[in-house]
Amino acid sequence: MTVHEHGRYRARVEDLPYRAVPEAAVGRLAVYLRVLTSMIEQGVTTMSSEELAGAAGVNSATLRKDLSYVGSYGTRGVGYDTARLVEHIEQLLGLTRHHSVAVVGIGNLGHALANYGGFPDRGFPVTALFDLDEDLIGIPVGGLPVDHVDSIPAVCAEREVTIGVICTPSAAAQWVCDLLVAGGVRCILNFAPVVLQVPDDVEVRRVDLAVELQILSFYQARRCGGPGSVAEPVDPIAVGR
Repeated sequence: MTVHEHGRYRARVEDLPYRAVPEAAVGRLAVYLRVLTSMIEQGVTTMSSEELAGAAGVNSATLRKDLSYVGSYGTRGVGYDTARLVEHIEQLLGLTRHHSVAVVGIGNLGHALANYGGFPDRGFPVTALFDLDEDLIGIPVGGLPVDHVDSIPAVCAEREVTIGVICTPSAAAQWVCDLLVAGGVRCILNFAPVVLQVPDDVEVRRVDLAVELQILSFYQARRCGGPGSVAEPVDPIAVGR
């Protein structure tokens, strides 16, 4: 089913198959959303594909391909309506639905995440905190008291937690993951450097900061002419001598 808009036909967002959107495109759509939100706060009502692509750090062809997944097309000579485009991207990313976040492991990282005010502003309020340390139980962090990990299934089910964030040591991560799944959590963000085993209907995103630093190290080495740099072409005749 299509609807007419700006002289073009576009598919309704709710009619588009989510599985047809590549994972890389999903990540870029989140970047576009951040850029657009910032532009709207500055009073910008329209943006050309070149402006949006430049601000997001991609080329125009990639931008137009990505936005085709949300069924949104700009108007020739005018560009994209920023507010309407935000609406389309938020709908595809599921941001128009209710979300509730639980953080497990209130160490340095968990403490920082619990206190981060940007999550509620973007539709991801932290509604539950858990830890194993008895000295932390009942202590408010970011205005929310810490519960014991044993209560994860009951609390997550009661507060309808949709996303669980694991900030525990590796040894406890799988145990905590199982408790979150038992509480009905089907999306997990894992900061522990371990691969989690989950049912097929549970989505896990792993954030390994050490790996990210190693990747940056590779690019730094390439920039400085180290082993990661682009090798000179090899002369096959000389090699065969």
